[in-house]
Amino acid sequence: MTSTALLTDHYELTMLQAALHSGAARRHCVFEVFPRRLPDGRRYGVVAGTARLLQAVRSFRFGAAEIERLRDAHVVDSRTLDFLTDYQFTGDIWGYAEGDCFFPGSPLLVVEGTFAQSVVLETVLLSILNYDSAVASAASRMTNAAGGRPCIEMGSRRTHEWAAVAAARAAYIGGFATSSNLEAGRTHGVPTAGTSAHSFTLLHDDERAAFEAQVASLGTGTTLLVDTYDVTAAVDLAVQVAGIGLGAVRLDSGDLLVQARQVRAQLDSLGAKDTRIIVTSDLDEHSIAALAAAPVDAYGVGTALVTGSGAPTVGLVYKLVAREDDSGHLVDVAKKSTNKLSVGGRKWALRRLSARGVAEAEVIGTGEMPDGAGNDRPLLAPLMRDGEIIADLALDAARARHEQSRAELPPRALQLSRGEPAIPTIYGGGLG
Repeated sequence: MTSTALLTDHYELTMLQAALHSGAARRHCVFEVFPRRLPDGRRYGVVAGTARLLQAVRSFRFGAAEIERLRDAHVVDSRTLDFLTDYQFTGDIWGYAEGDCFFPGSPLLVVEGTFAQSVVLETVLLSILNYDSAVASAASRMTNAAGGRPCIEMGSRRTHEWAAVAAARAAYIGGFATSSNLEAGRTHGVPTAGTSAHSFTLLHDDERAAFEAQVASLGTGTTLLVDTYDVTAAVDLAVQVAGIGLGAVRLDSGDLLVQARQVRAQLDSLGAKDTRIIVTSDLDEHSIAALAAAPVDAYGVGTALVTGSGAPTVGLVYKLVAREDDSGHLVDVAKKSTNKLSVGGRKWALRRLSARGVAEAEVIGTGEMPDGAGNDRPLLAPLMRDGEIIADLALDAARARHEQSRAELPPRALQLSRGEPAIPTIYGGGLG
């Protein structure tokens, strides 16, 4: 097990040291992860990274190497090092199920345990949830724009090598069909696919030699890249080499709308009517939507996806919302800073649905949760109990859950234009 304990900020441990000194470290506390707002102009977000963060919590242990590093760097005192040597999170975590949609104020994660056990998790929880949810949110917009045509994740060369693995997983939750990243296939079971780049064509003496080599090795069902030199000539050559059973051609440059129409007509005239057209080249949800009328069969997306398509984080924060007082009772606490308000108290959350099953509001409150009358759907599910993972971490379950959650949103949620959140957040049940 690789430790995740140093994937954290220095101040988490100095707070721990000071709390141990004051005697408050063992107070029972409730922390909450939530977004104050959605990224500018977005209408909904998508939860992703839950399975990764739960595994990170299980691996958040301070072994000899981590303790030695903290001691050598004089990060904390010896008393705190002694505490960390035996550290293990044994509290409870609830959260929105991975793949579900969220809105401003949604309590995506509720962490309950002692202050000492919970405060040190802030950075690793936020780093996973913020990035993965940003990618999944972008992926959801892209797959919606694709209208059922498959999307291929191919952004590994546009981000950190391990972020690429996380991005592939998050994109799959958001509806992408495959990824180019082999580690994502090994670690998370994401389906992978890929054929060739321009360098393969340039390696050979001419385009015919490259196509013949690829077809001989990979079969006629392969995808031939046809824009290294002249697209029209390459399409003719591709059908000559592979025959009318050629699997697909890929376009990676130029005016994709015009080229796709020209190539479709050319393929049909050559008898290759079942040969698919795959387009790539800096696509995002807007360019995918613009290609809706084009004879395109699949989209390959890279840079825009792994950077959240303009929103590389969803702005989640980790705040203390309740803590044990001197008498042993849990009391609500909240930050009151201007423009950075938080709402105290351990929350419950419901998605209010119409009689037809369409989402109407995000309802959040404290105290006793309503009994679920009508079509209200409870959103918080137990993820970890006494430090042990109890949630279903299956990737395909998260993917299916997102499809269901997005389907219950009102039609305005799926508009790509900038707008307000698709449903309002209503505070009730103890929150006024």
